[in-house]
Amino acid sequence: MSDARQAIAAAKEAGAEQSGAEDLRAAEAFLHSAQRKLSERAYAQARRDALQAKGKALAALASTESSDTDPP
Repeated sequence: MSDARQAIAAAKEAGAEQSGAEDLRAAEAFLHSAQRKLSERAYAQARRDALQAKGKALAALASTESSDTDPP
């Protein structure tokens, strides 16, 4: 889950709240779900959701980086 939190933080720092907002919201939702599953001791499901959160955060980050390189 630490990787997911770090990826979300990096995406936010890069400005994903504007250009990758949908993926960022999904990442945060998956992270929240992972934390809930962890508290329920559903470890496999928590891991799956944490990996989904990281993937969505990285997608949000990528969309920010691609919008930075797009010509105006």
